Amino acid sequence: MKFSAKEVKLLIAMILISGISSQAQQQYGWRGPDRSGIYKESGLLKVWPASGPALIWEATEFGTGYSSVTITDDAIYITGRKGDNDVLTAFTQTGRKIWETPYGKSSDSDFPDTRGTPTVTNGKIFLISGMGDLVCISKEGKTLWSVGYFKKYEAVTPEFGISESPVVIGNKVIATPGGKKASMVAFNVENGDVVWKTPSINDVDQYVNPLIIEFGGKKMIVTQFADFIFAVDSNTGKLIWKFNYAAENTGPEKRFAHINTPVFRDGFLFIASGYNKVALKLKLNPDGSVPKVVWRNNDLDPCLGGEILLGDCLFGSNWETSSHGKWVAVDWNTGKTLWIKDWYNKGQIISADGMLYIYEEKTGHVGLVKPSADKFDLVSEFKITKGKGHFWAHPVIDKGRLFIRHGDYLGVYLIK
Repeated sequence: MKFSAKEVKLLIAMILISGISSQAQQQYGWRGPDRSGIYKESGLLKVWPASGPALIWEATEFGTGYSSVTITDDAIYITGRKGDNDVLTAFTQTGRKIWETPYGKSSDSDFPDTRGTPTVTNGKIFLISGMGDLVCISKEGKTLWSVGYFKKYEAVTPEFGISESPVVIGNKVIATPGGKKASMVAFNVENGDVVWKTPSINDVDQYVNPLIIEFGGKKMIVTQFADFIFAVDSNTGKLIWKFNYAAENTGPEKRFAHINTPVFRDGFLFIASGYNKVALKLKLNPDGSVPKVVWRNNDLDPCLGGEILLGDCLFGSNWETSSHGKWVAVDWNTGKTLWIKDWYNKGQIISADGMLYIYEEKTGHVGLVKPSADKFDLVSEFKITKGKGHFWAHPVIDKGRLFIRHGDYLGVYLIK
């Protein structure tokens, strides 16, 4: 089922009125307002029709990529590759294109399509191009400033290219060049001037989008490089601690690609990576000393799909080979694997209104799952049939709508 243009406008108006007040004065972007993958929505469908939720509208010709959409009350933003450039496109809530703006050269890696998700706050849009340009764009599509921070700090480009969504804290936007010059840098949101930089920890950048957490009276920024997980004081840029993740992985699988944003709750940090790397729950120390391992788990190793913490269960997928993986649940308190289920393939996971939404990466099936410590409880599913390339984009939920990207295609579904 697909709605008419008139029905779409009415539906969107009603949804906007119901959701606008709860979304004011926040940071919009990667995996929701706090980067947890949990979207603060209510009244969503608990079961979908057999053919899937109703398609409200769809869009294309915004460029190829694996990034997610970013949605504010004013617009919907999506990045994509067109030719050799990364381009930001803005749509209205009903899918009408407003403008598009190139913001840097695309990656020259084996996976050159755009991956950086826009970060929007206080009327400014922050992006990182495939060649390491940190860019600030206005809501009208005008480039306000740009800093080639990868070149500036002589950073080493990761094997699969640059894949970072910047995080904003106060008047600072954060980027992580890595390498010998600086591990992390804070730039002024107004003009791109350097506010502080974290000295090198002699490690190279990966694909992780940093997470802001508050613990021990400090706001800190946590991220992961090739060898180390580390935390930086958000006010000063001082390194608080670093944990040697590479030392935890001594198995035969030498490949790695650290992609998933850490999960934080009540002084504990969860880290997981694909390629048979061990998942860790770390206990942070208020004095800033190196965190201690609470437990290890060898079953939950999502390659790029993230994980969700609901109640006392962690949910995600694992990496068995580059072409296959299963879905996994792990006990948050003990690290015990609760179940493993084969459902098409590994993929991305988000949550809203007490349900899990999964998007497998091989054939594009989208599933609605009831969280359970006992079993993989699939309620509904449908398949994305449009678009090309890998199904790697993380889904987004906003104002009762589910946004699914596949390459140069975006489908928007009513789930309220």
